[in-house]
Amino acid sequence: MPSQLDSRRASELRASLSAVGPTLDAEMRPRITTIHSNSAALASQQADLTKQTAKLQKESAQWQKMADNSRGKLKELGDFENWAEMLERDLQVLEETIRIVDGKGTDQRDASNRMANGNSGYENGYGSGYGK
Repeated sequence: MPSQLDSRRASELRASLSAVGPTLDAEMRPRITTIHSNSAALASQQADLTKQTAKLQKESAQWQKMADNSRGKLKELGDFENWAEMLERDLQVLEETIRIVDGKGTDQRDASNRMANGNSGYENGYGSGYGK
């Protein structure tokens, strides 16, 4: 059987616990309010970040497309340069052929090539060893 002392202690305990609740609640309310406001700010920032990420992905895709297009243009330019070099070689062959046909090609050209290469033409027996 509970005694009168036990019953009085139980009611004092209930009274003190009842007093602690509002005290703790008062301390927690500002923190809870801050958490809720921070949560709203974070949600807003997350939405902004999602929008910015989508925008960045779109811009990145545009840059990638431009880079691919530029790469294709550079390849075409390289193809054009190759074509121009081939055309130039063909024209040089035609020019040399016409020069040979006209009879002014090989003698003059051979002499100028020998001079450009440092070969005067006297190395085939005439004067080689002269002065050695």
